[in-house]
Amino acid sequence: MEIAQIIANRASGDVISCDVSTPMRDVVTLLASKRIGAVPVLQNGSVVGIFSERDVIYNLAKEGEACLSQSVGEVMAKPPITIETHTHVYEALALMTRRRIRHLPVIENGAMIAFISIGDLVKSRIDEVEHEAEAMREYIQTA
Repeated sequence: MEIAQIIANRASGDVISCDVSTPMRDVVTLLASKRIGAVPVLQNGSVVGIFSERDVIYNLAKEGEACLSQSVGEVMAKPPITIETHTHVYEALALMTRRRIRHLPVIENGAMIAFISIGDLVKSRIDEVEHEAEAMREYIQTA
């Protein structure tokens, strides 16, 4: 299964993101209020990084609460690791495992059209396995 199938019913406007100039404190509030773990960081409409819960923890441990006044552009993970719509789910999962990340912007024609999490990919894989198991059960019952 390709990433395009997972994001087929999503609107690109549904992606929650922030600008590089947004203070870290505001993005922490956004993460908490939306109950999400990361956001793509944009500059002039292009993805330039990803800000996650890990960035919050690492910076608080290193600098204390003063870091909350910094812009996310100063503390985000960059450059962003991205995938395209034709990327296979297995490839995306392998990339996430290898790079130890949990979120990927999906890029098409140079623009971000979706933001997927490891949970999205695991769910799609579970759905696929369940569908295959059901098809196998039906085949056995009719054979």
